[in-house]
Amino acid sequence: MLPTLVLVGRPNVGKSTLFNRLTRSRDALVADLPGLTRDRHYGRGRVGDRPYLVVDTGGLEPVAKEGIMFEMAKQSRQAVDEADMVLFLVDGRAGCTPQDAIIAEQLRKTGKPILLLVNKAEGMQRAKVTTEFFELGLGEPLPISSAHGDNVNEVVEIALENFPLEAEEESTVEKPPKLAIVGRPNVGKSTLVNAILGEQRVIAFDQPGTTRDSIYIDFERDGRQYTIIDTAGVRRRGKVEEAVEKFSVIKTMQAIEDANVVVLVVDARDQITEQDAHVADYVLQAGRALVLAVNKWDGLDEHHRDQVKRDIERKLHFLSFAKLHHISALHGNGIAGVLKSVDEAYAAAMAKLSTPKLTRALIGALEKQAPPRGGRFAPKMRYAHQGGSNPPLIVIHGSGLDDVPASYTRYLERTFCEIFKLKGTPLKIQYNSSKNPFEGSKPKPLTEGEQRRAHRARIRGRKLYG
Repeated sequence: MLPTLVLVGRPNVGKSTLFNRLTRSRDALVADLPGLTRDRHYGRGRVGDRPYLVVDTGGLEPVAKEGIMFEMAKQSRQAVDEADMVLFLVDGRAGCTPQDAIIAEQLRKTGKPILLLVNKAEGMQRAKVTTEFFELGLGEPLPISSAHGDNVNEVVEIALENFPLEAEEESTVEKPPKLAIVGRPNVGKSTLVNAILGEQRVIAFDQPGTTRDSIYIDFERDGRQYTIIDTAGVRRRGKVEEAVEKFSVIKTMQAIEDANVVVLVVDARDQITEQDAHVADYVLQAGRALVLAVNKWDGLDEHHRDQVKRDIERKLHFLSFAKLHHISALHGNGIAGVLKSVDEAYAAAMAKLSTPKLTRALIGALEKQAPPRGGRFAPKMRYAHQGGSNPPLIVIHGSGLDDVPASYTRYLERTFCEIFKLKGTPLKIQYNSSKNPFEGSKPKPLTEGEQRRAHRARIRGRKLYG
């Protein structure tokens, strides 16, 4: 087991900046805004030949009794329970605050080993920046700069010195499927994540915009490994005003690109909006397998349910390839069916299709309906092979394929999906049209002898035909 280092402290002391430096990534959102990080965020780091796990947490606000800050503090305390070493960050420029003293007292009661890190100490004398933090009673304060990297590696080496050196095992096991939970704000994405995991892993709060970052969580269900991604809600562009929310939307789009399967969550108690369709279209353009989850289905009368079904058929008709589930994330209804459809969609997205079977399916489709003539010549499709996965890409070879209409391409997509039972994933077709080998070539200039013979032939022609 790799040692786990957990970053804790008041809001806005630089925990996420240090997390990004330790993991050599930009996974955690960073801004000059207290309370930006809210859920536990896991990553891998390495110093020299020593690998470790690092956990970023939200601000540990000891006086909060309810609301978002209370939920953030609860997440931080859960992370401390999992820690092998706690890195307690304080702000060297703000000085020692009463909140720091309360947090220090709480951390002492856990019995965990603690390192006190005085952040934002760049350009300051060590004695001057650390002296007042001795009163916290956590040993010698260590000055660092998470923004500039000053003393960061040295601190990590101190944190790891009492743990045995463990080399990372090179795993040959197939990477687990990644499923991203996406949708508008406040449709129940985080509640669904917690229902799937069977624990309160992320903050679920009745307030739009609770989740601001994309949180990657590994879990196991029925002996199979998964990675689930909780994402921030995506609102209409005109309503996105805060810079932080804009970055949250970008992180959501990146999570969609990184995922194998996307679970699109819509709210049954609210009408299906254009924004739902926009998010679904982005997933489709990214080529990701999709499962549609209609949340908050419990408690609706038949009339309301029929209205939602008609709304989905009308506004999300282009998602006909995806499995649809009516669920209640809050009560756990229908969750097993969602995971089953995720498995089916992942299998379809990663399916391996042999060239002979694809070519036979193509020939059968051509016999049933030939492609229309689009240019000077009718398209001729000779054979097909698979060009990629997630989504499945079918490459069709032939001639005159540059003008194949989109309607015929959709016909071929439906045919391949039906024959190979690809449910839950879009399928893309690419045409590879052979070129005329003499196209664009210039004729060779005639030799002098060829020119004389051509001249004599023209003279004979004039004599014969006048």
